[in-house]
Amino acid sequence: MSIDSIRVSLKEDHVSEDMLQRMYELMWTMRYMDRRSVAMQRQGRLGTYAPLEGQEAAQIGSALALRSQDFVFPSYREHGVAYVHGMPLERILLYWNGRYDGCIPPDGVNLFPVSVPIATQIPHATGAALAAKMRADDQIVVTYFGDGATSEGDFHEAMNFAAVADLPLIFFCQNNGYAISVPLRKQTKVKQIAQKAAAYGMEGITVDGNDVIEVYLAMRSAVEKAANGGGPTLLEAITYRIGSHTTADDASRYRDASEVEMWKARDPIARLEKVLRERDIFSDTWVKELRERAESVVNEAIVAMQSEPPVSLDQLFDYVYQDMPEELAMQKQTALLRQTKGVDGRG
Repeated sequence: MSIDSIRVSLKEDHVSEDMLQRMYELMWTMRYMDRRSVAMQRQGRLGTYAPLEGQEAAQIGSALALRSQDFVFPSYREHGVAYVHGMPLERILLYWNGRYDGCIPPDGVNLFPVSVPIATQIPHATGAALAAKMRADDQIVVTYFGDGATSEGDFHEAMNFAAVADLPLIFFCQNNGYAISVPLRKQTKVKQIAQKAAAYGMEGITVDGNDVIEVYLAMRSAVEKAANGGGPTLLEAITYRIGSHTTADDASRYRDASEVEMWKARDPIARLEKVLRERDIFSDTWVKELRERAESVVNEAIVAMQSEPPVSLDQLFDYVYQDMPEELAMQKQTALLRQTKGVDGRG
């Protein structure tokens, strides 16, 4: 037996069989939801959407390590994190269909609204972590972002503040290799994002983001550390998005097909399946039932999302600015007039 196989065996022994099976089901559920969402967007049934395929392990593994009282500050691709932390799939889909209520979690679910501008959620998370520390709450905060966010000032300012104040905060970077179309090598000189932690006197850890077990154990350790007063951690999960940045993007313009195929061979779901088979907890009957159950959950969420009334003009216009600018108010009036005359006001 090689050293690597011994390390893997020891690592897997720290995760129960029930948890491994739960990881698999959640990852497959999110992949099915993701593919259905891309298809619905192409059919005009969903707005612009950010695919997550390929990043299921990073999201599911990290989210499963959190406690219900912990607070999550996501970017725009963390559908899997949101779902595991308590956000119904229906609301996740409503958000991508332009509904403001898709940002409202159920009572008791500590989930900040989706943040589309790059890195703006990171200082917010830092403030929440400071509040938790000042109140002596048993709560840690995690903020999710991509590799591109680490070139933003918000990231660096938050890292410095969190380290100096010794906050219960985890900076979770899903390094999928591209800041939209810009590869990592063109936006930062470091080989690993986690190396940036050293500049702030913070612990930085890099994990295989396509290994759900490794992600889960690293995140669990970081959560325990933060909850016990050990301060912040920068946790980097190296992964890959198989699809485009969003459905408004064409990744084939800046990525070679051979690169995508190489990463498909590292598929996180297939890797976990191998572990399950080796531990004799994977069967064709079990996976068939699992997939039928997952498809049912996703399909029911889609039906619920589609049963909601169309987005109103008030929702489209009134939740952009606190005080609506004159130009936007004029656009709303024009749209209302067109709607009154029976013309589609969405343009």
